[in-house]
Amino acid sequence: MELRQLHYFVTVVEEAGFTRAAARLHLAQPGVSAQVRQLEKELGQRLLDRSGRTVVLTEAGEAILPHARAALAAADAMRETAAQFGGLLRGRVRLGSLLGAPPGTFDLAEALADFHRTYPGVEFSLTEDTSERLLAAVRRGALDMTLASPAEETPPPGVDLEILLDEPLVALVADADPLAGAAAVPLAALRDRPLITLPSGTGVRAVWQRACAEAGFAPRVAFEASAPQALLHLAARGFGVAVLPAGIARQRGPGLRTVALTDPVPRARVALAHPAGGPAGPAARAFLGHLSGALRGGFTGAGTAAGPLPPSG
Repeated sequence: MELRQLHYFVTVVEEAGFTRAAARLHLAQPGVSAQVRQLEKELGQRLLDRSGRTVVLTEAGEAILPHARAALAAADAMRETAAQFGGLLRGRVRLGSLLGAPPGTFDLAEALADFHRTYPGVEFSLTEDTSERLLAAVRRGALDMTLASPAEETPPPGVDLEILLDEPLVALVADADPLAGAAAVPLAALRDRPLITLPSGTGVRAVWQRACAEAGFAPRVAFEASAPQALLHLAARGFGVAVLPAGIARQRGPGLRTVALTDPVPRARVALAHPAGGPAGPAARAFLGHLSGALRGGFTGAGTAAGPLPPSG
């Protein structure tokens, strides 16, 4: 059985006759007819009823037609994939990025530019959102990959996580704050303090709220914003205690002190998330490898690259 035989068979069905099918294929009618007959012989079934003015499918032909079309579609997909891996990579990559990533933490734009120089045929779309919504988008197939700050130790079902950064959350207070002279305080010391933090839905916020619950209190959030610099400015002016990852705290300006948190020590993570087993398309898989390598060396701060987590579900 040959692909051309399937192609001729499908074309005859679509044109309801050998003459019109041959014209569409730019072939002689006897040659098309001979190839379809050979297909019927190999399958041991008559696929077409030629007794009327138009050619119609037999019962066996109706059952086989979807498989013939699927085989032709699969062959087309194989050719395209081979062309992509042969240096003609093209396609579209849907990428997500977490809210609250300060400039200098990683250079996503540079990673995109490097890849695009090698594969100019690949298009990108970039979505910025909370980690919660980004991970949900990866799970349902709306994103090929995303940077996210996962709140849980294990990845969501159907998602693989490559941990790029793992560091503690710290408190940032104004120079005149009562906590400014302390190197570290237990988390419970913030029980009645107005807190300045990232929005609900971010991984940092979820980790922070869970740590407060472990310490026996509900946090009193006075201000929230997706831009860490805005949180730092509010803390420096005495509006409350900002709670942020240690790497961001190192970028603080004058007028702020960093205080470590203990009992428990909440930790924030940044991960590269993608569907379990990798994205479906060749372009997305190629970019995933490129982005992983670029980001592993691109994070600032004292975080620990912890490597991939096993898939869950």
